[in-house]
Amino acid sequence: MHYLSTRGAAPRAKFCDILLAGLAPDGGLYLPEHYPQISRERLGQLRTIYRTEGYAALAFEILSLYIDDIPAVDLRALCEKTYTPEVFGTREIVPLRRLGEDDLWIEELSNGPTLAFKDMAMQLLGNLFEYELARRGEELNILGATSGDTGSAAEYAMKGKQGIRVFMTSPHGRMSPFQQAQMFSLQDENIHNIAICGVFDDCQDIVKAVSNDHAFKARYRIGTVNSINWARLLAQVVYYFAGYFQATTQEGRKVSFTVPSGNFGNVCAGHVARQMGLPIERLVVATNENDVLDEFFRTGIYQVRGAEHTYETSSPSMDISKASNFERFIFDLLGRDGQATRALFEGVAQDGRFDLSGDARFADASTRFGFASGKSTHADRLATIKDTWERFGSMIDTHTADGVKVAREQPASAGVPMIVLETALPIKFEATIIEALGRPPERPARFEGIEQLPKRVTVLPADVEQVKAYIAAHCA
Repeated sequence: MHYLSTRGAAPRAKFCDILLAGLAPDGGLYLPEHYPQISRERLGQLRTIYRTEGYAALAFEILSLYIDDIPAVDLRALCEKTYTPEVFGTREIVPLRRLGEDDLWIEELSNGPTLAFKDMAMQLLGNLFEYELARRGEELNILGATSGDTGSAAEYAMKGKQGIRVFMTSPHGRMSPFQQAQMFSLQDENIHNIAICGVFDDCQDIVKAVSNDHAFKARYRIGTVNSINWARLLAQVVYYFAGYFQATTQEGRKVSFTVPSGNFGNVCAGHVARQMGLPIERLVVATNENDVLDEFFRTGIYQVRGAEHTYETSSPSMDISKASNFERFIFDLLGRDGQATRALFEGVAQDGRFDLSGDARFADASTRFGFASGKSTHADRLATIKDTWERFGSMIDTHTADGVKVAREQPASAGVPMIVLETALPIKFEATIIEALGRPPERPARFEGIEQLPKRVTVLPADVEQVKAYIAAHCA
């Protein structure tokens, strides 16, 4: 399997090369040259593998379709090392729980070390990085951006790993106290937290700018763990299959997924699963007040917002107005035309928008690709958290509440389960849970008093050169 760039000008590459590179040299995002197809018969075989051998075995079967430059025995061992009940709490790894009598389910993705769905991919990424760097005898400096959960998941996955340093940018003061404490309390020497005076999109722009400085990137061996890294998105494809197998009893029956979305990575993994042949009827994008993606799927207009119009909300991991992974879907929507994709996103860089409302292919977003969307507000989150707790005894976090609210608004399809992807455990957003329920969520014992621990963090302006100088100074 080879990989190509969404902008069409980068050479084809193998998996392990793009694992360490992140962004393509032409500024695009990597995608496989084709999506492997899963027949109904093969889907049945994968169901049996998941039920009898577990999640790690399913992960190996999916990943091996895309990775042929790691020996199968090693790839299987990496999956088995990553997805264990000891790390993720249950044999299913991502169990489903039903909300009431309706065919509405929550897929639990937040039982990992940092209590967020990002652990599902990041734990694998840490093991892949360590394996490939050891094989090459190299080191890697990881530069990332987080709006809340990517940072802690990456740092917990990479701390203590040989040959790896992490430089994680985050928007100063815009994460929940628990999220900040998870990251900033880590004392490992290979972990560096950089709080940027700005919003998440500023952090993400810095990561892309550094990645596009090819001389700096090569000199300091810069890689990325953001979802612009294909390996992370690929790992997320697996739990769509696991959710499907738990919600259905036979091949051919369809399911739908509602995905709280800011950067479009999580739901893009669902798009990949659907393109492979997983019987997904709809992929529903749920946004908060930062509704750039909802606006696109309703109107065909993609209009990014500046920092002054990126709202600070009670589902802060989705406070994003420039969805990096959206380019991957647009590439597919445009028939994998790299030149056309480049033109659109270069236009976004200049004008902040593009308009496909008059393009006949825009209808494909909902028809051929199955996308729908909806929006949730702070009041909606409070009401959904309260209703879900009072009626079903199930406590959900603010982002998952956005998903549940939007899922309930979708037209019901008879016999088609709707699975909402859980984003995080409620403890990460304690203040809003107290506002909604009048009581705090349960806190795992290992996180007691985390907000009072000493913190290691450097505050910098939203300036690429200052971030590069910090990296250079700490790579000596």
